[in-house]
Amino acid sequence: MYEEFYGFWRSPFSLAPDPLFLYLSESHDGAIRDILQAIRRKEGFIVLTGEIGTGKTTLCRAVIDELDASTFTSLVLDPFVSVEELLKRMLVDFGVVSRDALRGGGLAAATKHQLVTALHDFLLSLVPLKATCVLIIDEAQDLSPPVLEQIRVLSNLETSDAKLLQIILVGQLGLLQALGESEIRQINQRVSLRAVLTPLTRPALEAYVSHRLAVADGGAVVFNRAALDRLHRYSGGVPRVINLICDRALMAGAQAGTTEITAAMVSRAARVLDVKPATGDRWRKTLFWILIAVILLGLIAAGVTLGLSAL
Repeated sequence: MYEEFYGFWRSPFSLAPDPLFLYLSESHDGAIRDILQAIRRKEGFIVLTGEIGTGKTTLCRAVIDELDASTFTSLVLDPFVSVEELLKRMLVDFGVVSRDALRGGGLAAATKHQLVTALHDFLLSLVPLKATCVLIIDEAQDLSPPVLEQIRVLSNLETSDAKLLQIILVGQLGLLQALGESEIRQINQRVSLRAVLTPLTRPALEAYVSHRLAVADGGAVVFNRAALDRLHRYSGGVPRVINLICDRALMAGAQAGTTEITAAMVSRAARVLDVKPATGDRWRKTLFWILIAVILLGLIAAGVTLGLSAL
């Protein structure tokens, strides 16, 4: 186990969405600030998007950790829930009912209307306490039309001056387009904040790797500059891919008995994981060879022209 070799208290590049390891790049820092501000302003709909593996779920957990005790949260990770399952999950997460009550109590066979009524009554009870509720749904691009419609209805629960429920939809880059093309276009029209997570730049990647190593107390290991260059080439700056490659590279380093991770170790890790260079890198290589081909064709054409003129 490389954790023992390097003295880590836990793996620095685990894929678990642990907010402790969250590195605030420019886009991540801006997103978390804007989302927290929108929650405090009690804005209704918030959308967070980003490529697969850019850290959306981790950032959502970090947002929850930043909220005080007056904010109740429900994080739904399964977008394929039914309307009733969504409502029950919210009631449990907000502490309105227990899981046992839903399984065998009076609410076990409750209708959608009864579940909405119970939720509405709870939300209203928070008004004099100046408390609020936030619903966060991950992978929201996969929500079914009936669930989207129910979310739209829930967003209408409000007093004369404030929303009773704030909703954060989290998904891939096509989420906003999906909302615009869905049968419930009103949701897209109500979005007050559109935050986007982008892949890490090369400098941000270096800071990201250093941050995670430091959190795991890995002062004895270092990725050299060539290794970081190679890591950015293969990962394209996507944190999930960075974690996968770094984890394997650390295994290789421990097996070699070294504290310096090299470019060769990163390449070997990428091959084991079947990770190809990022699209941009492949495109630059393709463009380079296209330019070479154009130049050669131009030279050949010029040679033919000169030969014909000599005749």
